[in-house]
Amino acid sequence: MKKGKKLYEGKAKVIFATNVKNLVIQHFKDDATAFNNKKKAKINGKGVLNNRISEHILLNLSQIGIKNHFVKRLNMREQLVKLVDIIPIEFIVRNIATGSLTKRLGIEDGTVLDEPLLEYCLKDDKLGDPLIAKEHIYVFKWATKKEIDKIEKCLLRINDFMIGMFRGINIKLVDFKVEFGRYKNNGKNEIILADEISPDTCRLWDAKSEKKLDKDRFRNNLGNLIEAYQDVARRLGILYEQANITPIKYMKPHSLKFKKTK
Repeated sequence: MKKGKKLYEGKAKVIFATNVKNLVIQHFKDDATAFNNKKKAKINGKGVLNNRISEHILLNLSQIGIKNHFVKRLNMREQLVKLVDIIPIEFIVRNIATGSLTKRLGIEDGTVLDEPLLEYCLKDDKLGDPLIAKEHIYVFKWATKKEIDKIEKCLLRINDFMIGMFRGINIKLVDFKVEFGRYKNNGKNEIILADEISPDTCRLWDAKSEKKLDKDRFRNNLGNLIEAYQDVARRLGILYEQANITPIKYMKPHSLKFKKTK
């Protein structure tokens, strides 16, 4: 497996070509961004934690039949993933009202929703990732109705699974955003889950204290982002308790030690 040229660089990840058809390398950066890239920082070790947490979640989703782009973790910061044509939509699932939802609609922060709320945003940083309706998706041909129907069913299954997974470690899954892409499989396009699932893309609150264990710590200047991400990894059972990790904001990546996968 040879690492080739850079194909794409986003706010938190870089995609590199490989010498294997339809496979690329996804590199997790330490960059933290918020408010459509208006707030930026580099937090050493964040990419390492997101790589490991996303691997764990995507592997578990694969076991319940959720097809995704993950193939294997290559090292502390990189994964081998399937090359997909990303649908330019951020798919958001909300279980508890917070963030932009409360600001837009005046809903009290922390309101538990009777059922999951699905939202769609156009992936365009220059436009501020605007909220859109499904009708926009169809009119502008970003995805077909058949594709969206499949994605929505998948979103609800992912939500059900992750609510249970996080509830088991005393964490509330408040909301999350994911991306999907088209993967060429035997000449046909197959819709699969892509990107990542991590504290960067989920809102996670401690079940008792409602302490934020996600990127809101960076957005809202709450501090200790690395400590919160470590806490999530530790509860998931993928961070050694005996690793002697110092919970500081800026830390060296090699101080993070994980269990070896089989």
